[in-house]
Amino acid sequence: MTTLETIKSEGPGRPFRRKARKTRSLNRGDHLAGWLFVLPMVLGFVLLLLVPLIMALYMSFTDWPLLGEAKLIGFENYRTIAGDAEFWSVLGNTLYFAVGLVPLNIILALLLAIPLSKNIRGAGFFRTLIFIPVMTSLVVWSIVWKYMFATDSGFINQLLRMIGITGPAWLYDTRLAMPVVIVTSLLKNVGLNMVLFIAALQQVPAQLYEAARIDGAGRMRIFFRITVPMITPTIFLTLMMTIIGSLKVFGQIYVMTQGGPSGSTKVLVYNIWERAFKLFEFGYASALAYVLFVITLLLTLAQWQMRKRWVLNES
Repeated sequence: MTTLETIKSEGPGRPFRRKARKTRSLNRGDHLAGWLFVLPMVLGFVLLLLVPLIMALYMSFTDWPLLGEAKLIGFENYRTIAGDAEFWSVLGNTLYFAVGLVPLNIILALLLAIPLSKNIRGAGFFRTLIFIPVMTSLVVWSIVWKYMFATDSGFINQLLRMIGITGPAWLYDTRLAMPVVIVTSLLKNVGLNMVLFIAALQQVPAQLYEAARIDGAGRMRIFFRITVPMITPTIFLTLMMTIIGSLKVFGQIYVMTQGGPSGSTKVLVYNIWERAFKLFEFGYASALAYVLFVITLLLTLAQWQMRKRWVLNES
């Protein structure tokens, strides 16, 4: 039977309706296959992130000891936090760490990236050398530096002793403990931002530099008028990642100082861990976690809004 005869026998719209049904069936099959592919990620997001977030929010409104029964107390935990002198001290330590780490990390990463972005001999070796700490376990890194800053047998104080200087008790001095943690964190993570800056610097068009040199611009003028504006998207990215990471610092504090001496290195995440798993105040710890979440969110939103003023091609 020809196509014309089929159309006449079945009606003019019948073949087209059959084709539409077949197309819809294929589309449903494609959608099902797509959902099956993303199902593991969706399940992981729901079970490992969304459910714990909701559970922690509920716990923040309770008095929930580890072995006792949870009791709803409303916003009492948040009111306690607002009047807790320890919280404000811990928040100050967290901001101290962030303010000390973030500018140093960004500046040092950029200074390292500028020469290593060029095709010079040995650049690959030094890139690898600086990036290796990023791949090193944070616990191992912190243990090594803890012993290097040991008071009597530490490598740092032994070097100072060789030139006639008596080294201080680095991790037992309230003025020095936090700077030591900042320096070790800087050396651990600067390689990641360096790699990002290298990639950004290598994407700057060479014609811009050539035109600037022809116009008589010096190195500093070229750097601040061409290089920095062209890599502002990467500066924005590294700035956001470093700030968020600095607010979540925990591992090096736990290994190197345990929040001491005299609470001078106790930061928010360490305080949350201490409240939850040492004092078993899960409700109060959950409230602290949400306070940290709100602080991080507000800082991130503020940076996102300010990017329009200084990031290239943002509006």
